[in-house]
Amino acid sequence: MPVYSSESFDFVSRSPDQTRRIGARLGALLRSGDVLALSGDLGAGKTTFVQGIAQGWGSADTVSSPTFVLVNVYRRADGGRLHHMDAYRIESALEAEDLDIDTMLASGALIVEWAERIQSALPAEYLAVEMSWADEEQRNMVFIPHGKRYTELAADIKGQLFGG
Repeated sequence: MPVYSSESFDFVSRSPDQTRRIGARLGALLRSGDVLALSGDLGAGKTTFVQGIAQGWGSADTVSSPTFVLVNVYRRADGGRLHHMDAYRIESALEAEDLDIDTMLASGALIVEWAERIQSALPAEYLAVEMSWADEEQRNMVFIPHGKRYTELAADIKGQLFGG
């Protein structure tokens, strides 16, 4: 069960386009070394959200789920990289450690789908986004920051979404 704090907040996306727009806002705020830990069942909108994040990050690369390749890398003009990992097929945190997360974070930001499967391999500080299917068009999103950088990041995105 996740630990919610006073800095956590939830948002209801009413369409795939809105999910992408929220992702684009978040992607524009990301820095090298940042970690986003996404969780949610199949169909919760994780890959749609990542499409927006990559766009906001500044990548023109096509975003697809890296289920079978484990990690996709999206580039932007300044050389920054956005690593998109799908941990669904990773059997253990030990297996995830073999993917060299530290090197990924040195060259860019990291988004992990199914992050709960490799939690112990991830840095202690990250922004968790729990996504769930509400109906055909609607997705629930809960933003849960872990650490000072991510508390600030969550406050920034919350301000953009709700004003203030």
